[in-house]
Parts: sequence; structure tokens; C-alpha cells
Amino acid sequence: MSDNNNNNLIVIALDAMGGDYGPDVTVSAAVHILKRHPDLKLILVGDETLLKTKLTSLDGNVNERLQIEHASQTVEMDDKPSHALRKKKDSSMRVAINLVKDGLAQAAVSAGNTGALMATARFVLKTLPGIDRPAICTTLPTISGHTHVLDLGANIDSSAEHLLEFAVMGSVLTSAVDDNPNPTVSLLNIGEEEIKGNERVKEAARLFKACSLNYVGFIEGDGIYMNPTDVVVCDGFIGNVMLKASEGVAKMFAGYLKAEFKRNMFTKLIAMISMPVLKAFGKRLDPRSYNGASLLGLNGIVVKSHGGADDYAFGKAILEARQEVIKDVPNMIRTELEGQLDQAKEDN
Repeated sequence: MSDNNNNNLIVIALDAMGGDYGPDVTVSAAVHILKRHPDLKLILVGDETLLKTKLTSLDGNVNERLQIEHASQTVEMDDKPSHALRKKKDSSMRVAINLVKDGLAQAAVSAGNTGALMATARFVLKTLPGIDRPAICTTLPTISGHTHVLDLGANIDSSAEHLLEFAVMGSVLTSAVDDNPNPTVSLLNIGEEEIKGNERVKEAARLFKACSLNYVGFIEGDGIYMNPTDVVVCDGFIGNVMLKASEGVAKMFAGYLKAEFKRNMFTKLIAMISMPVLKAFGKRLDPRSYNGASLLGLNGIVVKSHGGADDYAFGKAILEARQEVIKDVPNMIRTELEGQLDQAKEDN
């Protein structure tokens, strides 16, 4: 593969074999995204023969903005991270991340195994100075727009200092992708009062107050959606449970709504009349529009797509990576860390 550092294109490597649907989604998404974004170059990483066959079926072709990098292995969704790291060094996931490390791509996107992706990215790219643990950050819809939440599962037992790292990284990401110079930051807790919560959360709050974060206090679970701040910080165990519970409630609500509209001819008629409102409602809450979780704290940009994403959703993950490249998020985090973390830890 030729060196792409001499052109002005944003180069993103795609783990084309990852996720529930593999090339059926990733290749289709790549072809569609390239048509809309002439500043992008995408590298499809995976089984070269299979990827070329898929491109042919989509009337796509290998060219200066769409290349294929062969990888002989695939990380399965049930592979243990340690197995993927040791035994699958030529996986599409590993090769895509290697391209970032080698400077041949500016970001990597994968819909593959989350644990394996985090372990591989951390091993290959390493963490930024001052970051002990990377975190997973994603965007969630709210009553007034959206919010960024982290950590969502990379760390199941985080200290107060780790929560501070997450807050700094989340604040920088939000500032970059939302053009928000001073995002508000909240800590997820069982109550908004300062006396609530365990000692780890209370200590994190003290650290947050000691630095220049725009910290606005504790937030409860319902507040994420109804009284949102720009960034919500939590332990990865709590964040993952919160996210999965929210997804379950959304699916249940959609199922109930569909069942009620199908109850009889009268409700079916109401559904037809309400269709414009229902479509607008569905569009606002469509999880595909928020696909693309950032693995923050690494010496490079890696974005995790939902494993069950379709081509539209995977395209959103590609665009998330594109925006982070444009804003140079890792360097923004590095610069911010040099000041805020040291200041907070010295004061405490």
C-alpha cells in the first residue's frame, strides 16, 4: 500500500470484517460515505478476495480513495481479548489499528468485539501521558439535544482519579465535536445532594472542583435525559448497565407503541394519521444516528461501532472518526491533561 501522508485526504482504516454483518455492512457504508465526503480516503481491512467481491456487487471499485489491506484473520464476537491479542496478530482489527500506529491512517473504526478492540488498541497505540485507563464515550439523545457519557464499559472499577481523567477527556471531546468551548460536566450519582453517594464519587467531586472543568455537580440517572449536561461521567460498570437498561426501555416503549396501534382498525387509522409525527419522533430517538463510541485516552483515534449496526449507522461511526481527526482530539486531550490533572491532584 502506498504512503498517503503526502495528500490532504483524511485516511480512516475500517475493520471490514468486524460486527454482526461484516462486509455486508462495512463495505456498503464505505461506498456510500465516500460519495458524500470527497475529503475522505477509506482503507478496507480484511479478506481481500471477499472484499473485492462485495465491492463488485455494489458497483464499487478499488481506487485512490478506497483501498484494500489484506488481513488473514477475523476477531470473533465471542473471542476473549487475551486470545485476540496473542493469537490473532493478523486480524482485520489488529491490522486496522496498526495502520494508525504506522501513520498510514489517521483513525480506525471497528464494529467488532469491544473487549478485544480496547485491549488491542491499548496494546498497539498505548495511552496518552497522564492517562492510566482509556474510556469509552458515546453520545445519547436528551430532551434538549444530546449528551456525552463515559465510561461505558472499558473500566469496571474506577478510582476517583480515573473519573477525573474521564471528565477531562469527555470535556475535550465534547468541545471538539460540538464546537462547545466550555462544556458542562456532571458526575452520575444516586442523588444530586453533596451528601449522597459513595466515598469514591465524593472524592471525585472534590477533584472536579479543584480543576478548571466546568463542573456543575451530581446528576441522577433520569437527569441524563431530562436535565442534561454536556458530559456525564461514571464508572464503566455503572455506565454500561445504564446504557443497556436505557436501550431496553426504548425497545420496550417502541414495542408497546406498535402493539397499541395494531390493536384494531380504529387504532390503525390513528397510526396512519399520526405517521408524520411518529416518523419525526423515531428519527429523533433513532440510535443509529448516535452510533460511534470513542475510545478516549489513546495515542490515536479509534471509534467503536455497535456490533449490530447497519450501513447507515456504521457510516455515522466513520463520520465520528472523521470529526475527531479534523479536531485532532488526542492532541487536544494531551494539552488539556498537562494542566488540569496536575493542578487537581496537587491541590488535593
